[in-house]
Amino acid sequence: MAAILASSWVHDEVRDFLSRPGRLFIGNRWVESTGGGRFWVKDPAAGENLIEVARANFEDVDRAVKAARKAYQGPWQRITPAERARLLWKLADLIEVHGQEFAEIESINTGKPISEALLADVPLTVEHFRYFAGWVTKLSGETLPVSQPGHYLAYTRREPIGIVGAIVPWNFPLMIASWKLAPALAAGNTVVIKPSELTPLSLLRLGDLMVEAGFPPGVVNIVPGYGMEAGRALIQHPEIGKISFTGSTRVGREILVESAARFTRVTLELGGKSPNIVLPDANFDEVVGGAMMGIFFNQGEVCCAGSRLFVPTSRFDAIVEKISGGAEAVHQGMGLDPATEMGPLISETHMHRVLEYIDSGRRQGASLLAGGERNRNAGLGYFVKPTVMVGTDSMQVAREEIFGPVLLALPYEDLDEVVRRANDTNYGLAAAVWTEDVRNGIRVAERLKAGTVWVNGYNLLDATSPWGGYKMSGVGREMGPYALQHYTEVKSIWVNLG
Repeated sequence: MAAILASSWVHDEVRDFLSRPGRLFIGNRWVESTGGGRFWVKDPAAGENLIEVARANFEDVDRAVKAARKAYQGPWQRITPAERARLLWKLADLIEVHGQEFAEIESINTGKPISEALLADVPLTVEHFRYFAGWVTKLSGETLPVSQPGHYLAYTRREPIGIVGAIVPWNFPLMIASWKLAPALAAGNTVVIKPSELTPLSLLRLGDLMVEAGFPPGVVNIVPGYGMEAGRALIQHPEIGKISFTGSTRVGREILVESAARFTRVTLELGGKSPNIVLPDANFDEVVGGAMMGIFFNQGEVCCAGSRLFVPTSRFDAIVEKISGGAEAVHQGMGLDPATEMGPLISETHMHRVLEYIDSGRRQGASLLAGGERNRNAGLGYFVKPTVMVGTDSMQVAREEIFGPVLLALPYEDLDEVVRRANDTNYGLAAAVWTEDVRNGIRVAERLKAGTVWVNGYNLLDATSPWGGYKMSGVGREMGPYALQHYTEVKSIWVNLG
């Protein structure tokens, strides 16, 4: 941590934040765990301890749920929709004011380049809260033209579910937290949110702003901890009406099974093995830049990473050679360094997992064109060089989510073939098509089994556009009005006017 605090890239506000112990945020108060447990958060760029944080256990989660219930049954239910909207707008304004601070915290904690945090994580978080603030006063039911004999007023209401349990991953902790908090609060729910034990810091800083914005105690509660403790306690708690989870498909499956006992509402945003398809007429430079953005953004630690690049045989060598050269030129280093284009992976464990996938590709016959090893020149942390391989659809690196900067290039001959191969996966989160003929791009997009398809672009997100996957990539949708459906119950009311 000493190296971080001494860095000229760290502002005083961030130094002050990192110098204080991390605690649980329950009922608008910073408290210690009932069991006194703590854990270390590491700096992935240096591989050293960064800050010690309170470790939530079952009792702590129960405390948080009780605080959320008290708020839901009390001040949060009495507050008007307009007042609730103003609180969300105020929170968005505060995040924007502290944008540099949040970007530095995200960069330090996750390893991502500060440029990405400033251009993506923070502004998208702000816009998400603003978008759903605008929905608060527009959530309405409808009158129904029923055909029963007699005279009736039949209408519907959208009502909050109650207490939402949100579980956030480590790759975009602040931004993905906003995907859950904003619609849940807009719909009138209260929330207990568990950040990843690897990246709890931006959410802990958010707790301060919840108080400053004026949210009543207990509306949002933050319980950092481990999945087997805090996460399991949240999933199993009988008063949690809805679980919103973003993470691995394996854990998502466990949550779905666990939720069945109480019919807890669930939305899951899970893994991906996204195809990035180059059509024969695609613009060369756009394809190269788009392919690199698709796989190397955020170190490849992206659920929608374009890890399978399909290129027509006629253009394969030229395009893949250019991408490989670009990968070799990527500057890796500490996220706060303005020159850094790609940071470290999140942990030593994850780094070894990614390296093992690369080794499996080699063993199964893939050709390595760039990277393929740890980058010790970038620092003492968990750096893996941007990697480009050529292989086949049957390889492990083509079938399983790697969640790292590993691109597998795959040649193809014709359109029907590439669509079939692109869809031949258990996942269906995202896909992309590159072409100069937009009509052809739309035709291909409509044939792909994925929740989001980009034509001549990649990693394009907006609060208005739904996000979620087909098949094993998840259940339900984040963002847009679609998200609000998952945070409300629909009630039908009949009044006999006869």
